[in-house]
Amino acid sequence: MAHNTITRIALTPGEPAGIGPDLCIQLVQQDLPCQLIVIASPELLRQRAEQLGLAIQINEFDSSLPPTLQAAGCLTVLPVELAEPALCGELNPLNSRYVLKTITKAAKGCMDGLFDAMVTGPVHKGVINDAGFAFSGHTEYIAGIAGGHPVMMLATKGLRVALATTHLALADVSPAITHTRLRAVLRILDHDLRSRFHLDNPKILVCGLNPHAGENGHLGREEIDIIVPVLEGLRLQGLNLQGPLPADTAFTAKYLDSADAVLAMYHDQGLPVLKYQGFGQAVNITLGLPIIRTSVDHGTALDLAGTGNADLGSLSFALQTALTMATNPF
Repeated sequence: MAHNTITRIALTPGEPAGIGPDLCIQLVQQDLPCQLIVIASPELLRQRAEQLGLAIQINEFDSSLPPTLQAAGCLTVLPVELAEPALCGELNPLNSRYVLKTITKAAKGCMDGLFDAMVTGPVHKGVINDAGFAFSGHTEYIAGIAGGHPVMMLATKGLRVALATTHLALADVSPAITHTRLRAVLRILDHDLRSRFHLDNPKILVCGLNPHAGENGHLGREEIDIIVPVLEGLRLQGLNLQGPLPADTAFTAKYLDSADAVLAMYHDQGLPVLKYQGFGQAVNITLGLPIIRTSVDHGTALDLAGTGNADLGSLSFALQTALTMATNPF
């Protein structure tokens, strides 16, 4: 850690019209075993707390002071101002630059050693792109700042699912499954399971791309031409890999009970299973970066903003995971 024994974690609320600000306010209604720095508009947080009927004391972050444990009802804020006031449930492209600025400050703060980890709330990709920013997601954006080869992994109790490709249109997935990409993703997944999660010999199940894992080439050749050769080569280097397995059977107890993670080839191959099992109690972890970043597993829930009905479960799990990773350095 960059400081004393108290971990300092940056939190970005995400889309200001969504539930992210609500979750930050709900989260600090209890004592926390770390110092939490919310990178956001103080005025937005004050207004949202008033709407929720929750009392908070906002203190401006002073980086020259050592970290202190977060007391219930106190919110330490690194201020970033909105372009326009945010209204619950109403997206405003003019505030997209604000959203990106909060993420940038958190990532650069982690790179500079100011923060030990960062946790991100939900953003709305559509409105950011409508504002003229090319934004495919947190994962890629943070990697553009911090470097590394980002690998998205979601985790819930009893299941970890990583992705070979992330936010791509389905038509673009097959061309993206290359020897180079797959080899890099599997090496990062194996490395981070060992170093960040302290697994001595992680067993990784690898899904095929096609139905029935290609049916011996009758339903596609990606398994024969790319996936199998990569797995064979990495096994010779000591990686514990099983597959390629048909995705419709990989997610069964027969295989999962002995596995530490599953690698899916694309977003909607693996994540529906994980979210069915643990939605609201799952965390999004970006592997392959020089910093620690976790996130909620849900979207902005614009209809719930300001109502007090937002579920805190995923953000609590994301914070807990970031704290565990930061206090168990590799």
